[in-house]
Amino acid sequence: MHRIPQGRGGGNPGKRQPVLLQHGVLMDGLTWLLNPPQQSLAFVLADNGFDVWITHGRGTRWSHRHESLDTSDPAYWAWSWDELASFDLPATVGFVVQQTGQKLHYVGVTFGTLTALSAFSEGKLVDKIKSAALLTPVAYLTYMTTPIGVAAASAFSGEGRMLGALGVAEFDPKGAVGTNFLESVCAMPGVNCYDLMASFTATYKLFRRGVITKYDHGSSMANMAAYGQSSPPEYHMPNIPHHLPLLLSYGGGDMLSDVKDVQLLLNDLSNHDADKLVVQLVKEYAHLDFVMGVNAKQVVYDGLIAFFNNHS
Repeated sequence: MHRIPQGRGGGNPGKRQPVLLQHGVLMDGLTWLLNPPQQSLAFVLADNGFDVWITHGRGTRWSHRHESLDTSDPAYWAWSWDELASFDLPATVGFVVQQTGQKLHYVGVTFGTLTALSAFSEGKLVDKIKSAALLTPVAYLTYMTTPIGVAAASAFSGEGRMLGALGVAEFDPKGAVGTNFLESVCAMPGVNCYDLMASFTATYKLFRRGVITKYDHGSSMANMAAYGQSSPPEYHMPNIPHHLPLLLSYGGGDMLSDVKDVQLLLNDLSNHDADKLVVQLVKEYAHLDFVMGVNAKQVVYDGLIAFFNNHS
């Protein structure tokens, strides 16, 4: 992690409310620092009195110092997003709470919303988090319309099986295998790769099945050994504690986190305490505008900060 303990206003870092920022897939914590300080959420939060913690998840360039495995070892990559929800996010949140002695606020974008929602649905983190702001929340991809996302989802017929067939464990978009794969996907009819990061994600499992489940081990026998049942268990979004303050902000022009898919999530949250759920639809926003939009501070971040202050 990186930490911004205080902003340009100075003050005592020990008195500041911690907030944890979790990036999305194919990104790292620099997601929150791409724009000038007055437009980047990490700096905006620091300047508004928050103690900002920025995560860098498994597989990013910040995570290569494993105590026994090298990135060329397939065992280094033998995990899925399920481990992020079950182990990494709870460990990260727990570390910040231990270091600061305070509960924290959470901000996730895309993939960072999926891991949080999954953890929340199993009662994890709830005792350590004051509130959570979920930007472009991803829980369902049933109505995903981006052609490259659909094409990539179709290309992966199982959990990492395409990469395994190629004899590689790591999907590096800049590497030879990744480049060849993306070129083949981009050549498909109707696929426009101009805006790659806004379209392509590794959450293809959600597209294929339409539900959020734990890792599918590929056979009834393997699933039975892992879970005691032949298919992987689902994460049930209605099980998210009704008293947990949630802010959901999503875009009307988002081809990945489609408005109709977000509505499916909102249906799951229909029994949430009314005073603990804030929903914002930004009609003109697309997927990455929530972290790169030059007006995101005025459109999204000011309300997000007010939400945090209301639940501090």
